[in-house]
Amino acid sequence: MPDTTATTTAEWKQPRASFDIWGPYALLVVAVLTAAGSAAAVGMSRGEIFVAVVLVIVALVLQAGWSRWARERPMPGRASACFYFARWAVGFALTWLNPFFAFYAVTGYYTAARQLPRRLVLPGLCLTAVTMAGSEIGGMPPHGLVLWFGFAVVLGANAGLVLLFTRYADQEQARARTQAATICELERTNRALQQALDENAALHAQLLVQAREAGVADERRRLAAEIHDTLAQGLTGIIAQLQVVSAAPDEASAREHVGRAMDLARHSLGEARRSVHNLAPVDLADAGLPEALKSIVAQWGERTGHRADFTVTGTAQPLHDEVSATLLRIAQEALSNAARHARCSRVGVTLSFMGDVVSLDIRDDGRGFDPLAVPARTRAGGFGLDGMRARAERIAGSLTVESEPGHGTAVSARVPLVGDDR
Repeated sequence: MPDTTATTTAEWKQPRASFDIWGPYALLVVAVLTAAGSAAAVGMSRGEIFVAVVLVIVALVLQAGWSRWARERPMPGRASACFYFARWAVGFALTWLNPFFAFYAVTGYYTAARQLPRRLVLPGLCLTAVTMAGSEIGGMPPHGLVLWFGFAVVLGANAGLVLLFTRYADQEQARARTQAATICELERTNRALQQALDENAALHAQLLVQAREAGVADERRRLAAEIHDTLAQGLTGIIAQLQVVSAAPDEASAREHVGRAMDLARHSLGEARRSVHNLAPVDLADAGLPEALKSIVAQWGERTGHRADFTVTGTAQPLHDEVSATLLRIAQEALSNAARHARCSRVGVTLSFMGDVVSLDIRDDGRGFDPLAVPARTRAGGFGLDGMRARAERIAGSLTVESEPGHGTAVSARVPLVGDDR
């Protein structure tokens, strides 16, 4: 921490230090005018007046030289202490000649803290108090026991006030140093916090890039599963039917197998179009997530001939595109699994807005399965559940599956409710 007891050249130019430059001149002018007007009343002789004029010139030269020299030097120091006591001596001598010169001597009260080292501040103030006490009893030296007693009382009062105000000044300086240290610590903490925020922003950008890359990988795996489960199987079936045609015993049998091959080709074409359609969530292009989910649930019901219900709970809110796309993909995957594996007669989809969380639940009354067997199926080439879980976790969400053989399946995805910031 920097030394707060030193006054640098910059501090010298601050308004609080301007008194050190112009204040003594103004007080000296007031002292000269009042002393000149009271010289006869005080009983100053010509010799005393001459000495007073010489001392005033000394005070002016001393102050002018110090003002020029102090602009280039730090305070307090040995030089500033010498100047302080020299000025006190001049002020004490002038006040001895005429009590009204105390107007000039009082300067010591205001400059001691800036011009004296800490250990000399109190002695310097007490010397100024001696000068002021001599002025307040009518001049130095006191004549008679009563005046000496009065001088002692007045000096004690001045010294007491000096001690009191010095204590207050020390407390203020301690508070100022504490405040300066606190401000420095806050600035350091703010710089560290800003650095951490910058690092977090860079890390967030990196995570977004990784999330996009992971999303691309997920889409590739999903498409691989789609091709494997639909197009590849359909093409295999077409080839098998055409192979049978070549060995058919009659035309009717050949036509039957050709018809089956055409049906398989149409079905595979439909699956191919569906896969291309699902490359991007076009359902969200002109509608929000609730409307898109309602549409795909209704289409699923029409396509499978099973009952499909969709419900929204809570107050629907616009969601960030990534959140909407993730939940829509999870719903599509869950419905696709239900159509292919569940053998269900009814599906219910519920979208729930709950404070800072949005939940998507897909339930069916199908044959169910053992969730503990999913890892083994995944290693065998399945994609659905792991893909849905990866999608949810990529946006800091989670996915749970509850199922048992003969009692249907419930898939629940919970993700943070991140609003649309557009």
